[in-house]
Amino acid sequence: MTQLQLPSGMEIKGEIKPGYEQILTPDALALVAKLSRAFEPRRQELLAARAARTKELDAGKLPDFLPETAEIRNGDWKIEPIPQALQCRRVEITGPVERKMVINALNSGADSYMTDFEDSNTPNWDNQLTGQINMRDAVRKTISLEQNGKSYKLNDKIATLVVRPRGWHLDEKHVLVDGKRISGSIFDFALFMFHNAKEQLARGAGPYFYLPKMESHLEARLWNDIFVMTQNELGLPQGTIKATVLIETILAAFEMDEILYELREHSSGLNAGRWDYIFSCIKKFKNDKNFCLADRAKVTMTAPFMRSYALLLLQTCHKRNAPAIGGMAALIPIKNDPEKNELAMAGVRIDKARDATDGYDGGWVAHPGLVELSMAEFTKVLGDKPNQIDKQRPDVDVTAKDLLNFQPETPITEAGLRYNINVGIHYLGAWLAGNGCVPIHNLMEDAATAEISRSQVWQWIRSSKGVLEDGRKITADMVRAMIPQELAKVKELAGSGASYDRAAQIFEEMSTSADFAEFLTLPLYEEI
Repeated sequence: MTQLQLPSGMEIKGEIKPGYEQILTPDALALVAKLSRAFEPRRQELLAARAARTKELDAGKLPDFLPETAEIRNGDWKIEPIPQALQCRRVEITGPVERKMVINALNSGADSYMTDFEDSNTPNWDNQLTGQINMRDAVRKTISLEQNGKSYKLNDKIATLVVRPRGWHLDEKHVLVDGKRISGSIFDFALFMFHNAKEQLARGAGPYFYLPKMESHLEARLWNDIFVMTQNELGLPQGTIKATVLIETILAAFEMDEILYELREHSSGLNAGRWDYIFSCIKKFKNDKNFCLADRAKVTMTAPFMRSYALLLLQTCHKRNAPAIGGMAALIPIKNDPEKNELAMAGVRIDKARDATDGYDGGWVAHPGLVELSMAEFTKVLGDKPNQIDKQRPDVDVTAKDLLNFQPETPITEAGLRYNINVGIHYLGAWLAGNGCVPIHNLMEDAATAEISRSQVWQWIRSSKGVLEDGRKITADMVRAMIPQELAKVKELAGSGASYDRAAQIFEEMSTSADFAEFLTLPLYEEI
């Protein structure tokens, strides 16, 4: 194993395979250690604040807009201008940091590619390090691959690269500083910045990021302070880094102005992270016996609380000269069934047409086959304009009550319950095997969609409204009886494997135990 020169007080527990030493250089690790020492205490304080807020919600205290930040919401301020490379973001494709995926996504014809160290990626040691190698090669346009007799390399014109590090809740267990695990966010961010920021600037772009799972403007402030220190350490002008925040928690929806304000020198807007947002609503109101959402497939962007959230995000962004990016169309092309494929594509068209007509500047897709179709819907509305930030929405008036209007509550079907169990087992099994982005039942599933499936089952068991259409109350015993049946279906579709048996055990534990796991990836991470 290659020996690394480590900063004082740093220990690395992961295997150093050939090539990793090019990423884990002494100076890069010194930056990781410096940022970790400077900001880890604040990260822990903010995670403790999340836990305290959760207790308040469990006790029945409803979220609301913050009275102490009314001045920011009512103020007349704007974010700093957006760089040219981020002006046009009609279609953004997303996917994990796997080498073939990176090449195909950059070549997809999308305006931007959000490459993901987070929800669509299993954050095992090898994925994180090979992902950094792939990023280094992609930035320099040297990335290529020979696989199964095929050659993959970059086109002349490629998408703008945007990187999503892990969220604040995730550790990097293979790296210790002063005997403690460091933040996965800082590890991913610092290594990427050290190796690529100056190269990106030299090539006419810059270090651009997506920031996930934010729950408050104070968490945005922490990111901003990390940006400031990192730019100073690397000798970059302040404001070089640009970051788009995913609004994918119900609490962040009440602090969108404040989040933009904290990052205003480094902001590139907000994104409606719809799937995690639904999960967040279930999670934050999990103990409310009267809270209940219908089958996952019925909770669409036209549901009252989702519509309010989407319009408020759009209005907030454009008021501050910030891009508003729509959420993920999780549907993917269905190659072997033209009829089903046309239905799926019609669903994507409707989704993107609604976003574009509302005023969004772009939206996400999970598959290269959706880029052209999605681009067409935004082009119909935008014409030759790069964005429609000038489309202000003074007509939008969203209240706290609107954001908390959780409908529809019905129907809950046996098929919907089984679907959640099936997807949960299938996804967890794939995740344990190292794949965090999986096509299941013609949808691209990642951790966000899997979170809805398992949290919904847990909540249906406990909600007084968790009743099937035929009148049966959903119970832990009912779920336990269905798990082996759905496990058999998963194995029939995906093949047998120990990871699926373990996934079924984990899903049963997570959906029926008395305690609710904050994120499914936290216990899973300890198993890889």
